[in-house]
Parts: sequence; C-alpha cells; structure tokens
Amino acid sequence: MARVTVPADKDPLIYVWTELASPLTAAAGGYSSAVYEKSTLSLREFEAARITMARINQWAICIEWRTARDVPGRSADPGEIPESFYDEVGVQRNWDGLSPREQLAAEFAERYATDHLGMDDSFWDRLHHRFTDGELVDLALCVASWLALGRFNQVFDIDGACRVPAAAPN
Repeated sequence: MARVTVPADKDPLIYVWTELASPLTAAAGGYSSAVYEKSTLSLREFEAARITMARINQWAICIEWRTARDVPGRSADPGEIPESFYDEVGVQRNWDGLSPREQLAAEFAERYATDHLGMDDSFWDRLHHRFTDGELVDLALCVASWLALGRFNQVFDIDGACRVPAAAPN
C-alpha cells in the first residue's frame, strides 16, 4: 500500500516536498537549505557528522552524497576530503584520519541519533574544550535536520535524494 498517493507522472520526493502540506514542507526545505548554506562548521566537520548520520539511518543515497560536490556554495578543493574519509567515518569509530573536532562531530551525531540522553558531563566537557556554544548549536541543528528530514523521507518511502528540494516560488 502506498504511504501517500503520488501521481504516476510525478517524482515522489519532489511531489511530497513541493505539493503536499506546502506551508510546512516549504519551511522544512528552508531549514534544510540553511543547514547546507549557512553552517559555519568546516566542511570536514560537517561531513563527519552528516556521513555518520547517513550510516546510522542507512540512507544509501546520502552515503554517496558529497556536500562539496553536490551543494552550490559549499564547494571546496575536491582533494580536501578524500574518498577514504567517506569509507571510514561512521564505520571505524576511532579512525585516525579525523581531527579531534571532526571526531567529536561524528560522535555527537551518533549520540544524538542513538543515545541523546546519554550525553553526560564528560562528553559535554570534551565538546566545550573544542567547540564554542554557537558551534555546538550549529552542529546540533545540522544533525537534527538530517535525523528528522531523512527519517521523514524514509517513513514515506521517498528517500530518493539526500536533500530536501527548495520550495517552489509562490
């Protein structure tokens, strides 16, 4: 049984995100866009958290997503993040190819998704040693969007892309 009715000539992901509950999907699309366009985290920190979340949620397409390649305005030197980064992050917990901040970003994403109530004082001490309060809020909002919107796509079986399409202009 279909989770929502999508016309045969429409892409399910685009249809749900642009034509159903549009006041809310437009706001969610704006939130998703802001995460990719406004986050102040370094690209590697951002990607360490994002790929960790993609692996936890088993988002095949998001695992293949490369923010530097796939998001205008977040581009970087293509060699800045080697494929080995994507092969190891979220697979090898203590991979030595990550800086301390990148490791913490990945660990934060993992805990946020799997044990949010287990973020003890020791963990927060380690976070505060490396990140400002503003950076921690930035990280949490990024992780929250990937968790919520990615699971939304999966619940409706429309996980055809990692991003939430921008809302159609009014």
